[in-house]
Order: sequence, then structure tokens, then C-alpha cells
Amino acid sequence: MGFDNAFEMAVSSIRFGKGVTREVGMDLAELAVKHVLVITDPVIRRLPPVATVIDSLERSKIRYTIYDRVRVEPTDESFLDAIEFARRDSFDALVAIGGGSTIDTAKAVNLYVTYPPADFLDYVNPPIGKGLPVPGPLTPLFAIPTTAGTGSETTGVTIFDLTKMHAKTGIANRRLKPTLGILDPDNTVTMPPEVAASSGLDILSHAVESYTAMPFTGRPMPDSPKMRPAYQGSNPISDVWSIQALRMVAQYLVRAVADTSDEEARSQMLLAASYAGVGFGNAGVHLPHGMSYPVSGHVKSYRAPGYASDHPLVPHGVSVILNAPAVFRFTAVANPDRHLQAAEALGANISGVKPGDAGRVLADRITWFMRELKVPNGLRAVGYSSSDIPMLVEGTLPQHRVTKLSPKPASPDDLAHLFESAMVSW
Repeated sequence: MGFDNAFEMAVSSIRFGKGVTREVGMDLAELAVKHVLVITDPVIRRLPPVATVIDSLERSKIRYTIYDRVRVEPTDESFLDAIEFARRDSFDALVAIGGGSTIDTAKAVNLYVTYPPADFLDYVNPPIGKGLPVPGPLTPLFAIPTTAGTGSETTGVTIFDLTKMHAKTGIANRRLKPTLGILDPDNTVTMPPEVAASSGLDILSHAVESYTAMPFTGRPMPDSPKMRPAYQGSNPISDVWSIQALRMVAQYLVRAVADTSDEEARSQMLLAASYAGVGFGNAGVHLPHGMSYPVSGHVKSYRAPGYASDHPLVPHGVSVILNAPAVFRFTAVANPDRHLQAAEALGANISGVKPGDAGRVLADRITWFMRELKVPNGLRAVGYSSSDIPMLVEGTLPQHRVTKLSPKPASPDDLAHLFESAMVSW
């Protein structure tokens, strides 16, 4: 079969600007939309972004129905609740307003209502599901992020917790991409500092992971173009977006968390999320994300400050960044130059650094951000201990979509050592 020699860039259209949320009604009217499903969560439902969308829809005389039961860190059960709600009526467009959890829920609703599968896991990434391709075009979906982190408005990926496995999995297909991502800095004004920190660190890890991922030429040649995965490995176009996202994170993340009234910093972080989304949405992420999924899925009692959650929660960005320093110390040997370039983009001084020190320099720089933003000091601080490591390794192993993109293969023993190293961050 041989290795692939091609990659494909697929990204959503993006509109950026202060106040552009008000334009969504006109966009839908141009598409002759008659009835739109607005998807959000119970907290955002009460905040200005939803009120702005509703006002825009009413001005354009578009009928709407609101679903506001999105779960932060969604599960298969919360997806099914939204899908069941959407099936009760007919909608010719969807608008998602919220963080990555909301936009991912809307993608799942769009797919499962448009092309109902025989079994829920049919579309889910293998080896957990069958990974069946999306059969055809989906309903228009407009994504309006209220956090600066996931980049879900630019990607064809939706992530959820599979309850019976206590681990995250997902669905990845280019057709899941939103029709338009509407990036409005006004919508991140209400983001609590802890949410800004977690989502900003998610951007950081998205960008480093996609920049250091296995090259696209390391993948097997697919049987047909449609079987080429959404996560293809690092490539020359994703690289440009990922490295620029890191420069923006270096300049604006700490500012955006420290002062929510700093409009320049908030705007730039909103853009950085989409920049990183273009990067990882086509290159992919690797071990920090693969290892984060069981960390989120097996949370016992930890409840993250700043999140209005009715269940124990390790926010996604936190679960990812806790593993990142250990991972990059491990993977740097595969491509020291890339790890050093990422560290430099994040503000580290790399002059005179030997290739053998690349992992340490990058890990130290990421740890600096973690400490500056008051992230919990390692997995132990969110309730895990060494006795949990076999369970965490078990939850990471099925994440082939991302783990196989690691520039250095990680065995179960390697993963165990990485989790042990992540128990205490500094």
C-alpha cells in the first residue's frame, strides 16, 4: 500500500469582528431558512450572546426553537438528549452559541438527525466505533463561540464522553464542519478567568501537538480520497497556522485571563483559537489529548472553579495541559527542531540550546504558563494517584485517532511513565 503523499486542507468559513453576532439572522434569511434550532447551555442561555442571536433572528423574521440543555463536557447520553429533542420537529438550519461542548453537540445533532445510523457508534472513531463516513451534505450550521479555546467552529470533529467507558471519543469527518464560524469578541466578555485560562491552554496544546505531530507522509495511503482522515499529520499549511497561534498565545493569553476588559487580548485569543483550529483540524493532535480523555472521563469529585457545573469536572483544557510537559519531554527526541521552534514561539529563549534539551525547554515553558495561570499542580491535584495509572492507560489506548499521530510511538509502559510524571507538574 505504501505511504500517503497528499494532504487536504478543509476549514470552515470564518467571520471576525466586534458585534458580528447580530448578522446571523441576515445570513439565515439569505439561505431562505424557515425554522432554526438554536443550541446552547443553561448558563449561556441567560447571557447576552443568546439574547443577541434571538434579536437577530426576530429582526429577520426567522422562526426559532431553543435547546438549552447542553452539558459541559458532553456525553453520549447528553448528545442523545439533544438529538431526540431535534427529531421532534423539522429544522433547516442550526445555530450553536457557546463553548466547544455546545458546538460539538450541534455537530452531532446535525449528523444524527440528517443521517440516522443503525447504531449510535456507527460514526464513532474506531476501534470504539465503526468510523463510517458521513453519507452526504449536512444542514447549515452556524457556530458562535463564547470561549476562546476549542476551535470547534473550524473543525470537522465532535468529542464526547462515552459513559460506559469513562473515556472520551469522537467523530471526525470534514462534512461536520460548521458552515460559518462567527467570531465576535463581545461574546467572550462574560467568560470567567478560570474558563479563559483552561480554554487558552487548550489552544496552546492544540498548536504544539499539531506542529509536532507525525508528518502526513507517515500515514498509510488510503483506498480512496474520502478515506483520508481529518487528522492527517503535520503538513506545511497547518504548520503556518499552528506556529502563529503559539505566538498569539505567548503575547495575549496571560493578559486575557488577568483582565477580562482587555478587549485586544480577548480578540486575539478568539482568533488564536481559530488559527489553532485550522492547524489541528487538519494535522491532528496527539498524546496530550489522547491522555486527557480518561482524565476527564474518570474524574471523581474535583469541581473546577469558575465552571457552573452540576457534576464533577476537570475542564478539557486543564486535562490536556496537565499531561503536556511530560509528553513533550518524551516526544522531543523524534524531532528536536520542531519542539524548539514551538518553545521559541511561546517566548522561550532557545539560543545555544542543544537538541537533547529541546523537550525540557518546551516543557518548562508550558509549565511557566500553567503556574502563571494557577492551573492545578498535576494530576494529583485533581484527585488522581499512582494507583489510577492502569485505568488511565486503559482509557488512552483506544484513542488511535490521536495517539497514532505521536511523533514517537508510546507503548502502554511509556504511557504509564508519562502519567506518573504528570502526577506533579512542578
